[in-house]
Amino acid sequence: MDMRKPYPSDLTDEQWALAEPVITAWKAQHPSVSGHQGKYAMREIVNAILYQNRTGCQWEFLPHDMPPPGAVKYYFYLWRDDGTDQTVHDLLRWHLREKKKRLADPSLIVMDTQSIHVSVGVPATTTGRDAAKRVPGRKRCLAVDTLGLVVEAVVLPASAHDNAAGTALLDGVAAQTDRVEKALVDQGFKKTVVDHGKRYGIDVEIVERNPADTGFVPQAKRWIIEQTNGILMFYRRLVRDYEHRPASSRSRVFWAMTSVMARRLTGSTLASWRTA
Repeated sequence: MDMRKPYPSDLTDEQWALAEPVITAWKAQHPSVSGHQGKYAMREIVNAILYQNRTGCQWEFLPHDMPPPGAVKYYFYLWRDDGTDQTVHDLLRWHLREKKKRLADPSLIVMDTQSIHVSVGVPATTTGRDAAKRVPGRKRCLAVDTLGLVVEAVVLPASAHDNAAGTALLDGVAAQTDRVEKALVDQGFKKTVVDHGKRYGIDVEIVERNPADTGFVPQAKRWIIEQTNGILMFYRRLVRDYEHRPASSRSRVFWAMTSVMARRLTGSTLASWRTA
């Protein structure tokens, strides 16, 4: 890494060591046509992606002491399309689960959706209006384990029913692991999702809300996904959906959680904008 003053979002040496094997292996498999190793260090490319995720800046507003926007965009889109972003993310998730004395993949997941506004310029064909929550935009759908770590993420128009979100999440989870036995969901998910889970041997339980409850009341085990949604809100690129393609929005979730897990694995913290 060039000798520059680090930004708070930069990976430390210890954190970079967690992701570096995947990135180095990827680089070895994708040599340039001319045979050179590239002008920019891969660690700096990753740092630039994490900086943008945390600050929410536009591509052209990346700091001058980082690789140019064109180079960062090139790798962001390439890693999004070939799944390298998720490979790095999943590796850290497995490490963190094992550090917590858990098996690499969970047997229980929690699924939920969150409707978010989109930025000006996001194609209308990829957005919709969530009539129940009165939010025009997109629906961010997550499946997390009991530690709040993301197992799968799907981004749909906000008008999509939770059934569509649930079936897509189950498809993604089942494609990754056959260990998941149970999924907890709220009452927005219906029998369609329950039946879809049976195809994969996953028992989907719709957790009923206590009619006597008023306001927000955390539900046992299901509350962890609300914590994950709250953590993602510290990453300003995720507060509103700025991405033209839902696949990019999904990638942003993986990069945000990669940052979170790298800090947890190394016992470090990152100050929020609410920190005095």
